[in-house]
Amino acid sequence: MNIKNIKTQNPDYDFWTALKTKSRVDKKPFFVLAPMADVTDAAFRQMFAKYGKPDVTWTEFVSADGLVLGGRDVLIRDLGFTEAERPIVAQLFTSTPSHMYDAVKLCRELGFDGVDLNMGCPDKSIEKQGSGAAHIKDIEQAKKVIEAAREAAEDMPISVKTRLGYNKVEANTWLRALLELELPALTVHLRTRKELSLVDAHWDLMPEIVKLAKEVAPETLIIGNGDIKNLSDGAEKVTTSGADGGMIGRGVFGNPFAFNPQVDFTTFTLPERFKILLEHTRLFEKLLGDIKSFSIMKKHYKAYINNFDGAKELRTELMDAKNSDEIENLLNVFLTRINLTN
Repeated sequence: MNIKNIKTQNPDYDFWTALKTKSRVDKKPFFVLAPMADVTDAAFRQMFAKYGKPDVTWTEFVSADGLVLGGRDVLIRDLGFTEAERPIVAQLFTSTPSHMYDAVKLCRELGFDGVDLNMGCPDKSIEKQGSGAAHIKDIEQAKKVIEAAREAAEDMPISVKTRLGYNKVEANTWLRALLELELPALTVHLRTRKELSLVDAHWDLMPEIVKLAKEVAPETLIIGNGDIKNLSDGAEKVTTSGADGGMIGRGVFGNPFAFNPQVDFTTFTLPERFKILLEHTRLFEKLLGDIKSFSIMKKHYKAYINNFDGAKELRTELMDAKNSDEIENLLNVFLTRINLTN
């Protein structure tokens, strides 16, 4: 979608309240799409909006520094969205309050329903900027960035996504400090920065976090993140732990129906699955082909192409493809080879 087609409007900023009713009054956990770099792009999000819409959609994280200091023409494409994706939250990162202020102002003008601040990314290049997980080591600077975002947002909600701590669990320091700001929502990736994704997510610690939230900021929604395989697995984790909702990341790879409880994508025939893969590929080319490498799509093929005879060999062939036409040809050749056509 061309970013210029987005109209400034007055979004419904009350979506967090609606989700609070769903989780606490109706006793139904909600599920949101995780922000993932070079994954949650416009094409990826539009596939989910069409086939299995999450309760809230996140963009991939975008550099507020880049939006303000340079590279805006490219970065702003990451902020393109359609009405079908609402409610949609833009995720930003920076350690500079003034840059966050300007970037949030832009997101408000673009019509986002909310902005989320990334304070948990463990990537070293992000941390060198004082952003991501580096915020955990400087609570006061993190607060300044959050307050700058709030000032710019006016009535648009500002939420935060973070981790349990830096080298250890820091519930009574870091998480408490965030909760004291009475955020509308706090997403906790249930690992420390040191742990990266090398250990199982500590869902056993979520009840402690929920208890702390009830004491410090009872109105703040607590969203758990890490190792949620699918909706049923998420429902069990969220309900058992007492969290309000779950954020799903890697668990949705290769399945645009992941948030649709009425559809089991694993029952689709190969031609049906390949059709979805090709649709995703062509949408990526249409929306982002002029600014992003086609290789980004290939990480999705590892998820789409699995659990059938010949999958490994087909994945290898797809890794060498340079565009959607080559992908389509390889898929058709494979189906012909196994005597299975549309």
